Amino acid sequence: SQLAAALMRHRAGGTVAVASAGTRPGGRLNAEAVAALEELGVSTAGEHPKPVTDELLQAADRVVVLGTEAELSETHGTPVEVWETDEPSTRGIAGMERMRLIRDDIARRVDELYAELTSG
Repeated sequence: SQLAAALMRHRAGGTVAVASAGTRPGGRLNAEAVAALEELGVSTAGEHPKPVTDELLQAADRVVVLGTEAELSETHGTPVEVWETDEPSTRGIAGMERMRLIRDDIARRVDELYAELTSG
């Protein structure tokens, strides 16, 4: 998720290498996700959807999959963590309110992952 990657880049300030790729990447970033990040001063400048590659997986120390729809057949031994994120639309919440709830759920998880990665 570009949302998770941007939040981690912002949180880590360059102390953690971050890459984002999708199993079915779209043509452009979600405009509401970008706006929700901008509300926090988080930039997505220069980012664009891209596919998962073997090279990317081989270079990773950890793979985080957002949601249960994406499936990776091979991760080259890299640990995989699946984040089943909140989906407010199942409760009738739409638009920017929905995106803020998703952003905040992912931001909490990013903060926890960052703490774990930097605790050693």
